[in-house]
Formats: sequence, C-alpha cells, structure tokens
Amino acid sequence: MMRTEAGEPVRLLDQNRALWDRLLIQRGLTALRRAEASGGTPGLYVLQAAIAACHARASTPGETDWNRIAALYETLAQTTESPIVRLNQAVAISIAHGPQAGLDLVDTLASDPALATYPYLPSARGDFLERLGRLNEARAEFERAASLTKNSREKALLLARAHTCAVATGNDV
Repeated sequence: MMRTEAGEPVRLLDQNRALWDRLLIQRGLTALRRAEASGGTPGLYVLQAAIAACHARASTPGETDWNRIAALYETLAQTTESPIVRLNQAVAISIAHGPQAGLDLVDTLASDPALATYPYLPSARGDFLERLGRLNEARAEFERAASLTKNSREKALLLARAHTCAVATGNDV
C-alpha cells in the first residue's frame, strides 16, 4: 500500500500515479510480455503481474481496465481457490459494474472462516455500502474493520471513514 510521507495509507483510487516508478513499471511490463510470449496457460505470477499491469498502464483509476482486472481475478480464483482473491475480485467488480455487484460477491464470502478476522472484508463491504448510500451499515463495517486491523494507521483511516458516515447521517459519534 502506498503511504504519505507521514506514513498514512493512501487508498489505490486516491494515489497519484505520476509518483509511481515508471522505470520499474517498464521493467515489469517487459517481463510480463516475455512470460506471456512463452505460451501455455498463465500461472499464478503471470496472472498477478497482468493485474498489476492493468493498473500500471492507466494514468488514472478511471482509465483502468476494471473489467479485465475482474476477469483476471476470476482466472486467478479458479487457480488458487483463495477467498482473498475473490475479495479482490469483488472490489474490481464493484468498480466495473457498481457497488451492488461487488456487495453481492463479497456477501458470499462473509461466512468463510478464512476471512473471519480479515479486516479487508468488512472494509470492502463498508466501501460498497457507503457508495450505495447505506451509511449506517457502512459505518458499522468500517468500525468492525478497524477493530480487526493490527495497523494503527489503517485503524485511523477506517475510523475516519466510519466518522464520515456518522456525520453524513447525523449520528456523529
């Protein structure tokens, strides 16, 4: 996760991509082209590199090919059967097709024991709910995510998002 000079986390959609290291990105894209040219079924690392390449090729989050990212996560999920990969797919789907589509997928993951204490599940769910205008539910999810994270700066970011939801609904804490 990118951080400010003060160490505060910066969400992917809020990052200034002009600050990304273009030399390293070009090296990564060259390596990805070589891997893809070798033929065969793409493996775990090629799929992950292809997802990163979608982000790196876009100047802004709005220019990112979120449909391609969601499709790559689908292939990756079939390869790994990881609920965390499915959660990442839900985020991509929410951006490509709207927050309800992401929420529908993330809700299928809610009962997975591997994600029971994973703070990014309620964090993503909170984001989808906030974008849907369901601010009381979003607030609860951000607070839950904050209670699960061990990172104090992430906790502060999540609590700030919960507070924003509370203020917007007139339920300031």
